Amino acid sequence: MCIAVFMWEAHPAYPFLLFLNRDEYHRRPTKALGWWEGGEILGGRDEEAGGTWLACTKDGKFAFLTNFREVQSIPQAKSRGELPVRFLQSKKKPMDFAEEFVKKADQYNGFNLLIADIHSKSMVYITNRSGGDKTLVTEVSPGIHVLTNAALNSPWPKAQRLVRNFKELMKTYSEGEFPMKEMVDKLMMDTTKVNDESLLPHIYSPATEYSFSSIFIDTERPLGRYGTRSTSALHVKSSGEVYFYEKHLEKDLWKEKTVTYQIEK
Repeated sequence: MCIAVFMWEAHPAYPFLLFLNRDEYHRRPTKALGWWEGGEILGGRDEEAGGTWLACTKDGKFAFLTNFREVQSIPQAKSRGELPVRFLQSKKKPMDFAEEFVKKADQYNGFNLLIADIHSKSMVYITNRSGGDKTLVTEVSPGIHVLTNAALNSPWPKAQRLVRNFKELMKTYSEGEFPMKEMVDKLMMDTTKVNDESLLPHIYSPATEYSFSSIFIDTERPLGRYGTRSTSALHVKSSGEVYFYEKHLEKDLWKEKTVTYQIEK
């Protein structure tokens, strides 16, 4: 399912700061954070379909994705994980890419896609589930935003809790470097569930909605164990330095990897 909280162009030293949980079946083959073949794209990789949920490039482009929670799906739809890759491999700025891509958005099941370019200070949100299955393209405003499996900034209880906790941490760490690993543990490992059924989205069964109502998910589904497979923390400094940290499950053990690099001008 995935959930992310991020700050865009709202901090003097960090134009971009992101925390993201990837939720998936534990049996789905996945490659951990690393540089892809060719050395231009950095991110984790879904080895089943070849795409990604979060990745970036040496020239300062970023993309991340969540699925849209819905009951019905297109049987032969293209893999949504290819969407971030398509942007990162293109030479287009976010809005130019989005306006051209809109024509093909109906080939995918419901998605939320955020694409950004540090050099042009542009971030664009694309979803093909904007009322009546229409595609929406909009520029993301500076500030703090949250993305779950509904439209950007939808007030789901866990989204509101994540934003609230993020804002509190930003006050705590208002000066100096952000302790990213510590922030991951405080923000993204939260297993608090929503007990008031009336607050849940009512898309899946009450039992499923309850199991998905926490920021960190770990549950059993008919097809096997499902939940938060990895947590990513990423920031870009105004100097162009990128810090990308991933904490991921590998054979029931949590492993960590950090990659830093300088954005090419």
